[in-house]
Amino acid sequence: MSVAFRRESDEEHLEPKFEIPIAPGPNIVTSRGLKLIDAKVTELEAAVDAAVEPELAVLKRELRYWHTRQTTAEVAPPPGDGEIGIGSRVTIRMGGKSRVVEIVGGDEADPAEGRISFAAPLAQALVGGEIGERVDFNGVAEAIEILDSAAIEEVGGDA
Repeated sequence: MSVAFRRESDEEHLEPKFEIPIAPGPNIVTSRGLKLIDAKVTELEAAVDAAVEPELAVLKRELRYWHTRQTTAEVAPPPGDGEIGIGSRVTIRMGGKSRVVEIVGGDEADPAEGRISFAAPLAQALVGGEIGERVDFNGVAEAIEILDSAAIEEVGGDA
């Protein structure tokens, strides 16, 4: 039979599976973020133990990502009184509307829940600011007024 008609396997025609991309820069997390990473690793390790191919390969890939995030995590010290940094809950007024955001690590971020990564432009504008201050954002001078700031509180074992 001609080589042109021989089919080795379906695998040779699939796209290669690359590792899950990891954001550049330090992996700074809140204590809550580290707990979430630890829980995800535990969950995936249990899933890997129970999985069979082809799901096993997908789960192992995801577990490698979370192991890397776990081993490179650096817990940010809690912000001091009146300081805005990683681990801060900040109340702001922007465009006439008030909003509360929490500045957290990249893996913990969930904008729909008001948690933004410390690397996000809004967080970058706020970090280092003080209550009562107006900060520039998105090319607009004094676009954001900082109304209040406090450290994110740990909530029971759920933190």
